[in-house]
Amino acid sequence: MAGSTLGNYFRIMTWGESHGKGIGVAVDGCPAGLPLCEEDIQKFLDRRKPGQSKFTTQRSEGDQVEILSGVFQGKTTGTPIALEVKNTDQRSRDYSAIKDVYRPGHADYTFDAKYGFRDYRGGGRSSGRETIGRVAAGAIAIKILESLGIRIQAYTKSVGEIQVSPERFDLEEMWKNRLYMPDAQAAREAEQFLEDAMARKDSVGGVAECVITGLPAGIGEPVFDKLDANLAKAILSIGAVKAFEIGDGFGTAKALGSQNNDGFMLDGEGRVVKMTNHAGGILGGISDGSDVIFRAAIKPTPSIASVQKSVTRGNEEQELEIKGRHDPIIVPRAVVVVEAMAALTVVDLLFAGMTSRMEWIRRIYDNH
Repeated sequence: MAGSTLGNYFRIMTWGESHGKGIGVAVDGCPAGLPLCEEDIQKFLDRRKPGQSKFTTQRSEGDQVEILSGVFQGKTTGTPIALEVKNTDQRSRDYSAIKDVYRPGHADYTFDAKYGFRDYRGGGRSSGRETIGRVAAGAIAIKILESLGIRIQAYTKSVGEIQVSPERFDLEEMWKNRLYMPDAQAAREAEQFLEDAMARKDSVGGVAECVITGLPAGIGEPVFDKLDANLAKAILSIGAVKAFEIGDGFGTAKALGSQNNDGFMLDGEGRVVKMTNHAGGILGGISDGSDVIFRAAIKPTPSIASVQKSVTRGNEEQELEIKGRHDPIIVPRAVVVVEAMAALTVVDLLFAGMTSRMEWIRRIYDNH
């Protein structure tokens, strides 16, 4: 299978299936000397793991990460880092009844069309558990960025039609509710909305918003490796994401140039800054020094208990009721995945940018 790698300078390759023996990732290109231990990675995996509330699948997985290589005496060695999480609560029998039926909204049909074979045990590589490797690698990228004063924070912007109010926005509140919404009132309304959907054997979608602060101007490669283009690819590679927008996004199509352009000014220290941020922190595919702000639209969980129409591999029409343990909403667990993919993208382009000027290269090697 091609397509399991990401990055040019900070590269990752994820591996494993939902109901296989384990899930993991290999990270290549991490500099030597970064302090790193399993707890640095585990705290991010704990935000992604199942069983945290009634709004997540009750699959009981500890998702404990193990560092297999690339770290010695608490620091990275510069060699590839291998990370593994063992699967411990697979119930493949839950899927035996649908092994020959294409589940609506899933990748069953397309995997079969491409490979002539599919892993029906939870979707195999197309399962949400594949994101474990992304989050584990992203934790390393986040640690690199934090050492440089760059922060990445994602949160649930909306659940269904219920949105976070700008007037009530409180980032600390996201850690106090089960939906990671930075608005206590919106979170309460969203929980009730989810309860109603679950009672109807249905699921709900939503939007995750992500803000990158502290990113200096000049990050991103013009043309094919633009910062926004690479962010879009990374975020859209998350299985449940169906749309991506940056800055004012689709709203720019309704704006006038005089409304959409961000004017420039000098701040109190004589630095160039923008007066507004309709562009979402990126101009010409390159960071402009202001906050990078983007959003990901996440579809409702396709595994629902309601009766759905489908067909079998033998081309027979059939009604389908999906059993097993599934999230009624994906967004809360996807928030940390969005952070991880953003971090991986930024670190890769940050490393690429180190060779943009001869003076920067000289600065590194003149000190040797």
